[in-house]
Order: sequence, then structure tokens, then C-alpha cells
Amino acid sequence: MGQQHLEITIADRTLKISCPSGQESALLGAADELNSRIIKSNSCTMITTPEQSLLMTALNLSNELLAAQAQIARERKAYQSKINLLKSTIERAMFESKEKQT
Repeated sequence: MGQQHLEITIADRTLKISCPSGQESALLGAADELNSRIIKSNSCTMITTPEQSLLMTALNLSNELLAAQAQIARERKAYQSKINLLKSTIERAMFESKEKQT
């Protein structure tokens, strides 16, 4: 898979970035998302420089990532509990069925 070179603009700065072929739309979407978060961050606080905007946006994204990872861990634990319950129910049913046959 080759590399494509794209120009994206983030916080009014143009960057030339290479990305794997076929991933261009994902990169452009990520740049759009980042720009919208930077604009949102600027409108909510007293940020005066592009660097502050980027740092606040990075901090917010990191916080969201950690919250999402914690949610995934909770869901994984809940699913594992349900799987264990189903497994024990099936094992019990199989045991009872085997007992009735003998």
C-alpha cells in the first residue's frame, strides 16, 4: 500500500502530511474534527494563542479517550459476566440432561 501526500489546515496552519492510500478521507475527517474542537475550545475559554488552543483541545481529547477506555473496560466486564452466567447455565442444563438420561 503506497503513501499519499495531503495538505490539511489545522488552526489556520497548513501541513503537508503523508498517509496510507485509501485513508485520505479518514485523515481529512480527523482534521475537520480537530478544527471544529479547536473552534469550540476557543469560544468557551480565554485562549489567546493557537498553541493554547491546541493544548486545550489535546487535553480534552485525552480526557475523552480515557473516559471511553474506562467505559469499554466496564462494558467488557459486564459482557464477561453475562458470558460466564450463560456458560454456567448451559453447563448446568447439559449436566441435568445427562443425569436424566442415566
